[in-house]
Amino acid sequence: MKALVIDKADLIHNIESVKKYADKTLPDDNGNKLKIIAVVKANGYGFGIVPYTQFLIDNGIDFFAVATIEEALKLREAGIKENILMLSSTAIREEVEKLVENNIILCVGSKEAAEVANEIGKEQNKKIRCHLKIDTGFGRYGFIYCEREKMIEAIKPLENIKIEGTFTHFSIAFYNKDEYTKLQFKRFIDCVEVLKMNEIETGMLHCCNSSAFIKFPEMHLNAVRIGSCFTGKMAFTNTLGLKTVGKFKSNVVEIKTLPKGFNVGYSNSYTTKQETKVAIIPVGNMTGVNMDCGDDMFRAVDKLRNFVGAFKNLFKNRALYVNINGQKCKILGRIGTYHVTVDISGKNINIGDEVIIDINPKYLDSSIQRIYE
Repeated sequence: MKALVIDKADLIHNIESVKKYADKTLPDDNGNKLKIIAVVKANGYGFGIVPYTQFLIDNGIDFFAVATIEEALKLREAGIKENILMLSSTAIREEVEKLVENNIILCVGSKEAAEVANEIGKEQNKKIRCHLKIDTGFGRYGFIYCEREKMIEAIKPLENIKIEGTFTHFSIAFYNKDEYTKLQFKRFIDCVEVLKMNEIETGMLHCCNSSAFIKFPEMHLNAVRIGSCFTGKMAFTNTLGLKTVGKFKSNVVEIKTLPKGFNVGYSNSYTTKQETKVAIIPVGNMTGVNMDCGDDMFRAVDKLRNFVGAFKNLFKNRALYVNINGQKCKILGRIGTYHVTVDISGKNINIGDEVIIDINPKYLDSSIQRIYE
């Protein structure tokens, strides 16, 4: 059996810790408390988007954000009725129609996206709910922060969109240098002020992801977008006492003894130095093994450093381990797509014994069972 086991008590601990920290932010001018927007992209950060979202609802979270249309529709099809914000802007009419049909709050990040939404609103004789996205230096979705006149010209004439929020996304809030995040924040606030001066409603303001939520309470504004804080798997130092949630479990499926001088795995990157007893575990890259939490969150220089490190590991055989019956066992050779070979020499381990492996759930195949216990 292979399954990701989510400890409900640990997940509740993280949810309550986030709420408690959020409550330290003073209510806004209208008396509204800081709104927590739970980001459930990437199959609910690997926890299973539907059961994970439902668990968050059961524990007091009522606003969600997704990255794709498929994620949004999956939640609606599962009967989730709470607010869902689409974080990605689209000007493709068929996609916008599908989102509007399912009462998904649109992300409007371009003149084209705004016009399509407004056109659909006119046809349906209603205002289309949306959040404006401002690109303050990420280079993806959003009106470019320094092109304010174009933004105003695109938005102000449109009568069939209802701006319920305005947001941006920090590119490097998890890093140990804060200058660029502070610059992005200033750019965002300056844009918001210009929009207000031009009588454009900005609605709920949000810019903080999990890292910024912890590091920059002065940037909380009206809402924060929380993803990795709930899972406890962060590319930033954990200062809230959050617990790492989710253990991937599998079993030993085969045991054999390899002779001295026997190659293990692809590229012959490991050769036994003596007779070695090994266990075969049906897990690998496709189940998230050795896929680090922050590998997709570093700058170019960090990417280069990671690449060099990975290249060296082909020759140095950097040690990775699994836990079998409470015993630490070293993975031998390169990790395969679906299997690893583990050194169990001198250990009392049998076929069928439970294996616990540290993985990043985001990379775990969606077909693998998720168990909440």
